[in-house]
Amino acid sequence: MNIIPVEYQSYYVIGVVVLLFFVIYRELLKPAVAFLMATLLLLVSGVITPKEVLEGFSNQSIATIVLLILITAGIRSNFNIEIFLDKAFGRAKTYRGFLASMMSKVAILSSIVNNTPVVVLMTPYVFNWGKRHNISPSKLLIPLSYSTIIGGMITIIGTSTTLVLNGFLIENKLNEINAISLLVIGVSVMVMCLLFLLLFSNYLLPNRKDIIEEFEANKREYLIEKRLSEDSPLVGKTVVSGGLRNLNGVYLVEIVRNDKIISPVSPDEEIEANDILIFAGNTDTIVDLTTSDIGVELPSNLSPSDNERIQVVEAVISANSSLISKSIKESNFRARYDAAVVAIHRNGEKLSGKIGRLKIKAGDVLLMYVGSDFKNRVDLYKDLYVISGEDKEIRPRKNNHYKLTVLAATGFVLITTQLFSLFVSLLIVFAAMVGFKLITLKNIKRDLDVNLVVILVLSLALGEAMIKSGAGQFLAQSAMSVLSEQQPIVILGGLMVFTAMLTSFITNIGAVAIAFPLTLALTQALNIDGEPFYLGLAFAASAAFLTPIGYQTNLIIYGPGGYTFKDFLRIGFPVTFIYLLTALSVIGLIFKDVLFI
Repeated sequence: MNIIPVEYQSYYVIGVVVLLFFVIYRELLKPAVAFLMATLLLLVSGVITPKEVLEGFSNQSIATIVLLILITAGIRSNFNIEIFLDKAFGRAKTYRGFLASMMSKVAILSSIVNNTPVVVLMTPYVFNWGKRHNISPSKLLIPLSYSTIIGGMITIIGTSTTLVLNGFLIENKLNEINAISLLVIGVSVMVMCLLFLLLFSNYLLPNRKDIIEEFEANKREYLIEKRLSEDSPLVGKTVVSGGLRNLNGVYLVEIVRNDKIISPVSPDEEIEANDILIFAGNTDTIVDLTTSDIGVELPSNLSPSDNERIQVVEAVISANSSLISKSIKESNFRARYDAAVVAIHRNGEKLSGKIGRLKIKAGDVLLMYVGSDFKNRVDLYKDLYVISGEDKEIRPRKNNHYKLTVLAATGFVLITTQLFSLFVSLLIVFAAMVGFKLITLKNIKRDLDVNLVVILVLSLALGEAMIKSGAGQFLAQSAMSVLSEQQPIVILGGLMVFTAMLTSFITNIGAVAIAFPLTLALTQALNIDGEPFYLGLAFAASAAFLTPIGYQTNLIIYGPGGYTFKDFLRIGFPVTFIYLLTALSVIGLIFKDVLFI
C-alpha cells in the first residue's frame, strides 16, 4: 500500500535522507538506529517492500565484509602481532622516519586487512613509541588513521566502501570495479597524500600531551567521584578540619549533596552523611584516597592487590557503542564490565556533577578501576577500545606459525588466481581457520559488529528507495541543469566533492548508498560509460578526513590524541583536496576518451 502518492515519493525519499543526515550529524541517534528509523519510514510509506529490505542480508558483498572482519580478527587473536610491529618499526628513531615507515606499512596492510582492527592494534603501539621518543601522540595518531583510510583504496577488499559499491553494481547488472584501475589510482593517491603528510604533518597537527599526561597537568578538566562510607570520620567536620585541603596530589572540587552541587567548596563547609566528594587529580594518587583514613572506599569487588596497587585502564568509547547517550548508572557499567569509571575526559570540556549521571558520548575517554574479568567483557561487548593500562600482547600458540603460513598461501593463491569469486575464496580461508580452531563460536560472537552489518544492509535498502522512487533521477536532473554544459570530467569532479562532503558527516557506507543512485542516473542521462564515475564515487566516499565522525578510525584516535574538530579541518582540508585532485587527475588520464568530449 502506497501511503505517499507515486508522484511525490522522490521528494519524500529525499526528505528521509536529509533527516537521516541531520540525525546522524547531530548525534541524536546512533547510526544503526538512525538507518533503521529511516528504513521504517520508507517501509510504512510503501516506497520499498519488506522483501527489498531483507534481500540485503543475502547480499554477497556484505557477506564478504563479514568474512573479512572475522578472518582478520582471528589472525589478530592468535598471532603475536606485537613482535611484527617491533620488527617493522623498531629501527625508526626520528619523527619523520617513524612517520614514513608507519604510514607506508600501515597503508599497505590496510589494503588487505580491515582498517578498523589495524588502528585499534596500532594506537597503543604508536602511543608508546611517541612517549619513548618525547613526541606527542597528537603528532602521530591522525596520520595513522588517514593512512589506513588511504591504503584501503588500493584493493577492492581493503575497505567496505568498494565492497558495498560492487554490490550495488552487481544488483544493477553493471560491470564490477576494475581491480587494475583501482590499484593504479589508489597507489597514485597514496603516494601523493602520504608525501604531503610526511612533509607537513608536523606543522599542521597540534602538539598536545597524551591523555594521561594531560590528566596530570590539567587536573581540573577531569572528575574523580568518591562516596563517603557510612562510618566516615569526616561526617560533622569541616573541609579544613577533615584534612581535605592537604591531600597528596588530589583536590576537592565539588560536593554533591542530595542532587545539589556545592562548588566552589568553602574551607568551612561541613561534611554531611551520604555526601559525594568530587576530586580532581592524577591516576597515580587516586589510590591515596582509599588508603587514607578519611573513610573513602573503592567500588565493591574492585579491591587493590596485595601491594596496595590497583590497575587503572584508559579506554575510548567506540563509534557504535551501545553506551552512547546513556549515563554510567543507566548502563549498569560496573556489573557489565567488572569496572568502575573514576574519571572522564571529553576533549578539554569541563565536566561537572556526579560521574554516574553524565551522558556518554562517542570519543569520550574513560579512566577506570578494572577487575579481573574486565578484558573478557570488553571483548564481548565491543563498546570500548582499550588504549592504555592493559597488556594487549597475545602470545602465539604452539604450531600456529605453520597454520598462518598455510592460510596465507591458500588465500594468496585463491585470490590472485581468481579460481573462485572473492566470497568463495574467503569462505574457504574462513573454513580452514575454523578447522584449525583459530576462529570459534565465541570469537564470532565477540568480533562480529552487528551495528556495522545493520548499517550495511539498511544502506542497500536506502539505495533501492533512491532508485525506485526516482529520487536519484531527480537529483541527477537537478545536477545536470547546473552542469549540463560542462565536460564530463567537471561533472565527475562535482560528484566527488558532493560525496566527500557527505561521507565526512555520515558514514562511508551511507554516502555510497546516497550517491550511487545519483551516479547511476547521471551516467544514464549522459549516455556515457559509468566506470570512471563509479571509481570516482568509490574514492570520494572514502575521503573521510574532514571530521572525526566521518569514519570510525578517526573516532578511535580522536579522544586519545586530544583532538578537536578544528584539528581535523586544519589538516583534513588539504589532504582531502590532494586526495580528490589526484584521484580525479588519474581517472581523467585513464578514461580521457570518456571524460573529455
